[in-house]
Amino acid sequence: METKIIRVAQGKQSTLSQLYINGVFQCYLLEDKIRTEKIKEHTAIPTGTYSLQLNTWGAKNVNYKKAFGKVHQGMIEITGLPNFSYVYIHTGNTIEDTAGCPLCGFGFQLIQGDYRVNQSVMAYQMIYPKLVALAKNKANKISIENNFQF
Repeated sequence: METKIIRVAQGKQSTLSQLYINGVFQCYLLEDKIRTEKIKEHTAIPTGTYSLQLNTWGAKNVNYKKAFGKVHQGMIEITGLPNFSYVYIHTGNTIEDTAGCPLCGFGFQLIQGDYRVNQSVMAYQMIYPKLVALAKNKANKISIENNFQF
């Protein structure tokens, strides 16, 4: 399966993307601002090709197990990133809800120059099983590219 994150817009401190699996749009993603020099917990993932894995340890995993029950098999982690670790696709609506991780949502808004995503939990519940299946395939790849539209 081919998985892509395509960045389509930039706000003052935010980046709006679209997630595609096998060429089909799944949801929007929200990240921090793209920066040439990384600022810890305030920088979008660099463009490139990486892998997904299930992370089954850590506090975030425990919290998601409580919130999502048996459905939760681990956090969807993007691995192989230069100078980044523990980058998960997870729920949240604004850049205040992330520390460099993509947040998922079914819609978006531009408020005072920054993007936010809406219906994050619903979007996460819809894409999570698909991302788990991808993460379980050791040969999986996820590409991140910039293609700004607005």
